[in-house]
Amino acid sequence: MLDGHLLLGWLSFTVIVYLFNLPGPTTAYFGLTGNEPLSILPLSSQPEENVGRAHYKLCDRLKLEKKQRRMCRRDPGVAETLMEAISMSALECQYQFRFERWNCSLEGRYRANILKRGFKETAFLYAVSSAGLTHAMAKACSAGRMERCTCDEAPDLENRKAWQWGGCGDNLKYSNKFVKDFLGKRSNKDLRARVDMHNTNVGMKVIKAGVETTCKCHGVSGSCTVQTCWRQLSPFHEIGKQLKQRYETSLKVGSSTNEATGEGEISQARPQQQQPPPGPSNDPIPRTMDLLHIEDSPSFCRPSKYSPGTSARKCYKDKNCDAICCGRGHNTQSRVVTRPCQCQVRWCCYVECKQCTQREEVYTCKG
Repeated sequence: MLDGHLLLGWLSFTVIVYLFNLPGPTTAYFGLTGNEPLSILPLSSQPEENVGRAHYKLCDRLKLEKKQRRMCRRDPGVAETLMEAISMSALECQYQFRFERWNCSLEGRYRANILKRGFKETAFLYAVSSAGLTHAMAKACSAGRMERCTCDEAPDLENRKAWQWGGCGDNLKYSNKFVKDFLGKRSNKDLRARVDMHNTNVGMKVIKAGVETTCKCHGVSGSCTVQTCWRQLSPFHEIGKQLKQRYETSLKVGSSTNEATGEGEISQARPQQQQPPPGPSNDPIPRTMDLLHIEDSPSFCRPSKYSPGTSARKCYKDKNCDAICCGRGHNTQSRVVTRPCQCQVRWCCYVECKQCTQREEVYTCKG
């Protein structure tokens, strides 16, 4: 198995390399690429005018649309939050698809070509992108990095019991408003535009569904007489996991015409022998939490304009080699590796490890 720290390091490096080579926003509502917040803004100790100039330059670097650039410039914290959203979304995408034929390749031409089509992978990119922006903005508010928002206010509860709202909740209300305004509205007459907007909204709804109330007890001897509570978003890794599950069950849709209004509607594509479910409408718009796609995905087995293919891809025997290698088989290479082992914590403040050598086998797909 690939060591988790090595995987994270590789993903971080890959994402940062791509970050400033993104295609313009004509291919997506908001771009993807790189996990940790990127410290690109100048240090606060610099003169105010320099900070302002750097902030504007960063907004321009992101190649945003006119309205998005204006929103980016009006609050110094927005640019850094946009960078964090891109980073978080890209790393999560690559993590969720690390064992798949399509491993969320973010190289410019592959990603741009996928975004021109209505694949399941396109649906996931829209959803994880909007989810990343929503999550990052809510966290930025509660962390005090924004001028226009702060901690979440106490929500209206039917029964507050002995709850006392405190702490600093993630401000999802402001985040949702910002993201909807930032992404804007697209024409609802075009099927592709409606599907893209639907998938964008799914990303935001998954964030909202994952909000939890976190409480801390107060009282004599831990009696929990009073609880201080605040709302907190789920870790983004959990959001990515849920979106991946929705990718697996994505619904293929087509367009139909509403005879009453004459306007196009989204309808779920069904096999001819499958009967529509009972209800007031023969083919209603699919459930709002489903991801939607318009066309079947390519196999991603061979190099194409959508992916580099799977030749020489690392795989894991008895786990995913057959699927990833597309029946071409895999090569086996034996190598000797040295890793820290039998580690112990020594007084006071260091860890002592032995170096263990072992032989391992690496499997890669044949061409």
